[in-house]
Amino acid sequence: MSFVLEDEKTKTVRLFKDYVDELGADLIGTSLMGTYGTWPTFAKLYDYDKPLFHHLHLTEEMANKIGMHGKPESYYFPRQYNSGYLGRMPLTYFGFDPSTTKEQVMECLENYDTKDNRITELSRAYRIQLGTGWYTPAGVIHAPASLVTYEPQWNSDVNTIMENVTMGEVNPHNLLTDCAPEEEKDNLQSIFNQIDWEESTRPDYKEVYFRAPRIRCECDAAVEKWVAYANDWVAAKEVTVVPGREYVLKDAACYCALVVQGHGSFGAFECEAPELVRYEDVTGDEYFVSEKAANAGITVKNTSSYQPLVILQNFANNNKEVPAAVS
Repeated sequence: MSFVLEDEKTKTVRLFKDYVDELGADLIGTSLMGTYGTWPTFAKLYDYDKPLFHHLHLTEEMANKIGMHGKPESYYFPRQYNSGYLGRMPLTYFGFDPSTTKEQVMECLENYDTKDNRITELSRAYRIQLGTGWYTPAGVIHAPASLVTYEPQWNSDVNTIMENVTMGEVNPHNLLTDCAPEEEKDNLQSIFNQIDWEESTRPDYKEVYFRAPRIRCECDAAVEKWVAYANDWVAAKEVTVVPGREYVLKDAACYCALVVQGHGSFGAFECEAPELVRYEDVTGDEYFVSEKAANAGITVKNTSSYQPLVILQNFANNNKEVPAAVS
């Protein structure tokens, strides 16, 4: 859940959802409000010392069977959060090697409760490059790396975990079946069918889903780069304002902004990337910008003489400026 700070002195907060419900299109625009009736996406940071298990997120069709939405997602690996230690396995498994057969994967599922099914041996691992990202469609099996990851995603959480032992940690049986309809929980074929087999085994996976940064615009004061793009669901940018400069940031849609380096001002507000945060501390690193304000432009000032001011922005799927193709 996200909260809005209403009073800095008393630290009074209110759910962001309440603001969306009250302000509607005035906040998120007519397109999102008319289509979804809410802000349908968010971005999170996750930081695991070990890699995550080999799992998938349900497609929209599969998720609808249990009254949920699908969960496509993007990854971006900020240098600011990964400068010293990359965790115990800084590589990500995506899909299966194209030579993999359905029978081999089914055997792994059949062994879930009996022995280490070693399902990642059927996959492909890619060493993570800082300052780049990936897009992961719903239905594609994957095991994310142990880096701090910025993840713009659709507003859902539907997982099927097909790896039963991850670096010595045993994953219980319910993690395999939690997101299956009641009548399909004991049907391994139905669980197998959650895999988007074509996308999970495509030989050109990196060419299609790796995301190198794409420059949107660059000037003496700042540079804007798309870091999540070329999909139908989510998008993100990295904006860097150089020391001592001011920049007007204009966008075609509402967004959430996260300050990851430096200090200065974001519109009327002081902003800074926090270095040490304790529970219930107020920070100046996260802002939501309405569609109207985004169209008009937010004045961003870097008040440092030495380091850049870096901001990550995440959008839903209504920003017409997002690159539609990888190249």
